[in-house]
Amino acid sequence: MNSSDKMVRKPPPAPRQYGLTKPISTAGPTAADLKRTIELEKFLLDAGLYESKEEAIKREEVLGEINKIVKSWVKQLTRQRGYSDQMVEEANAVIFTFGSYRLGVHGPGSDIDTLCVGPSYVNREEDFFIVLHDILAEMEEVSELQPVPDAHVPVMRFKFHRISIDLLYASISRLVVPEDLDISHGSVLYDVDEATVRSLNGCRVADQILRLVPKIENFRTTLRCLKFWAKKRGVYSNVTGFLGGVNWALLVARVCQLYPNAVSSMLLSRFFRVYTQWRWPNPVMLCATEEDELGLPVWDPRKNPRDRTHHMPIITPAYPCMNSSYNVSASTLRVMMEQFQIGNMTCEDIELNKAGWSALFESYLFFETYRNYLQIDIVAADSEDLRLWKGWVESRLRQLTLKIERDTYGMLQCHPYPNEYVDHSRQWSHCAFFMGLQRKQGVKIQEGQQFDIRGTVDEFRHEVNMYMFWKPRMELYVSHVRRKQLPSYVFPVGHKRPRPSRPIGQQPIDKTSGEDSGDEYRAGPSVLPRKRRMNADFLDDRPNKLEKQASINTSWEKFPKSDQHNHVDVDENWSKRKKDEPHEVVFKQVSYGSVCLSWQLQAFASNIDGISDT
Repeated sequence: MNSSDKMVRKPPPAPRQYGLTKPISTAGPTAADLKRTIELEKFLLDAGLYESKEEAIKREEVLGEINKIVKSWVKQLTRQRGYSDQMVEEANAVIFTFGSYRLGVHGPGSDIDTLCVGPSYVNREEDFFIVLHDILAEMEEVSELQPVPDAHVPVMRFKFHRISIDLLYASISRLVVPEDLDISHGSVLYDVDEATVRSLNGCRVADQILRLVPKIENFRTTLRCLKFWAKKRGVYSNVTGFLGGVNWALLVARVCQLYPNAVSSMLLSRFFRVYTQWRWPNPVMLCATEEDELGLPVWDPRKNPRDRTHHMPIITPAYPCMNSSYNVSASTLRVMMEQFQIGNMTCEDIELNKAGWSALFESYLFFETYRNYLQIDIVAADSEDLRLWKGWVESRLRQLTLKIERDTYGMLQCHPYPNEYVDHSRQWSHCAFFMGLQRKQGVKIQEGQQFDIRGTVDEFRHEVNMYMFWKPRMELYVSHVRRKQLPSYVFPVGHKRPRPSRPIGQQPIDKTSGEDSGDEYRAGPSVLPRKRRMNADFLDDRPNKLEKQASINTSWEKFPKSDQHNHVDVDENWSKRKKDEPHEVVFKQVSYGSVCLSWQLQAFASNIDGISDT
């Protein structure tokens, strides 16, 4: 027996385990799975979800130019602050990418999430949002420059050669930033503020996700599918209370860990199977949360009472581990679970050859789902003002959903829809958002019971009023519309409707007054007549227009000028003749100085009755 025979053979190394638990299945694809994967990839290609080589090259060139700009900016500041010539020579800033571009799932026209890491003596408040902002503002290549310094993660948004850029800034505790800086190392978090930690974590999380998935290409194809599906089904929007790009990436990555040898068609099907059965608020985690000597707050419901209130915790894998989906509410979680169920059933049909991939990616028919909607019209003087004003209002819409849930004890469910719609016939720049409304299913309601959310919207109105950069003609109108009253511009061209849309009264925001108008709401039996005529220019906010037409319905008499500041009672007989629409409303004409005067639905959406699931 030779020496080699005496050697003990070592067992083969165990396959690496991804995630906190063992995989559900290590099975590989069958021939049918491989065929479905080829069909799925062809579907994505035909749908135009991949960018061209020319666009990919242009993105790289844009990133290179931005990298040169920030390096020059830091050297300029270093020189101005009196540092030595050698220090000016070594002064540096580095650009990192994160989000869909870093994960490799961006498509044509997608923005690029970027992070600029600079030295300790270059700050965010003045150097980034003022000095660098002014440098970019002077460049011809830059357009639509919008700084958002007070955001949860401060960002500067702009277009560079027509490519959308979201630029963050992080000042780390180093005098010189090396070109090969390892941003995943915990040392970059030393002695920085919370805003900087959040800014750095976008890149750190993206890198960790790619390290924690078994097969990156399968992960990328599946994530590309899920993002496309989520947009089609109206559940892709972090700001509205659904999920954004990083949330979907983490959910897909966890499914990849549970099925490490599955191909993309299998992973897509398993995604819906897993999350229809997931028991929220159990968290989705790619790895264990780690404590660190830096003492930064980490998501832990055992220690932090606030973490226990999260509805759909999806935890980031990089220290400090946070819940990336804190915006999700009870209503938006309900909507997403319903969509997961639909996706699961469709995937089952696809596996049984009863349907093709196009069935999974059908658009959600939001305006055929509910009987009642809340319409939020946003108006500004021009497109630039509208872009700024809309961004602020949209960031607050999630609060309106939460407040309605709170004030109705969850009995009135909201479905905010993230898509915006534009009425091009308006005099001023305009866009609108919509929320579906319905009673909570399975709850017995007494006959005649109604919801009164006037105070809720008043509270929302005051919060929106706090916009620091308000300009004249920035207005907000909120109204309750039934399905048959939806404006025609929300439907595709050629869509046939049983009845034409009818506008209803709306309530504007008064920016000149820091307080409520002080009007009394009517609590009587008045109702909103079905047939009526509203001013065609009810969104017109031209100053000094003190006498707008008072007739809202031809059967209503005009009121004398002496009564124009008093409330206008709706004909009480309407309550007897129109019992099928018990909406309690009060129309008032309110003077706001030189701001617009119009007939307003002061009780907007008051006492929504008869709301039921269709």
